[in-house]
Amino acid sequence: MRGFCNLSGSNLPMVDPILPFLRKSYEFFVSQHCCGGLLLCTCWKSLISEADEYNLVVCNPATENWTELPHYPIGSPYEAVHYLGFDPAMPSHFVVFTHLLKLEEMAIYSSDTGRWTTVQTGWTSQHYPIGPSNCVFLNGTLHLMTFDHSIATVDTKGKVWREIEVPGNMARRRAGPSIGQSQGRLYAWYTDNPKVCRLSVWALEEYASAKWTFKHTVNILELFGRHTRSQGESYRMIAIHPDCNLIFLTNGKEKTISYDMDNQGVHVICTSKELRDAQPYVPCFAE
Repeated sequence: MRGFCNLSGSNLPMVDPILPFLRKSYEFFVSQHCCGGLLLCTCWKSLISEADEYNLVVCNPATENWTELPHYPIGSPYEAVHYLGFDPAMPSHFVVFTHLLKLEEMAIYSSDTGRWTTVQTGWTSQHYPIGPSNCVFLNGTLHLMTFDHSIATVDTKGKVWREIEVPGNMARRRAGPSIGQSQGRLYAWYTDNPKVCRLSVWALEEYASAKWTFKHTVNILELFGRHTRSQGESYRMIAIHPDCNLIFLTNGKEKTISYDMDNQGVHVICTSKELRDAQPYVPCFAE
């Protein structure tokens, strides 16, 4: 299990980050993706198991309920990327997407049927997703940021495939943008000019026409009380609040802050946690 930082400002975690309920059945596990309060984990029943002898498990850390998915013949775990799709408004339903990289296929598991289905990817160009740390499940669709700085999407049935261009000049940036969701909309953001660290945030206002609206810009260094960026320092936005215009930023090593895009308020959340490949987690207590 990865480290846990409570972005609400409380020192105590809302759930036990070591997932003790899973340790009763598995000796070793790795969290792959967090979505809407559920975690997707790869789990090994023994430390001496082969790399491909793992189970995919979807669990709810808040309720300690978990489901082991039926085995899918993937082979090496390095040949596939796993993603979780879950909407807290439908707590009894979840979907797991497994992108089979070499075969250009997508295997999709639905908790409604309890079975896997496999379909050919329907994107018109070759997409290599960055990974679960940069994807969004919204309105029944998985959105994947790719290494060529586009957003590839697929629905839960594997029937609707789409490619969305990122806004502004994000596609020409070396580091590329990141995506998240807030208030029912897809958001994208990127940091321009590494020396200045100016953050730009956009929202996808019209989904069908892929029309983005510029929302906010701010100098990240100023938020951290700095005027210049020293060599080796890294500043970035890691998440956006699901219900308001609040964003979370970190310098990667020692400080994480929140910033209100409406009133420009800054709040220091923690000064001792290292956050790099972070994924936002919101507890879901619905059974």
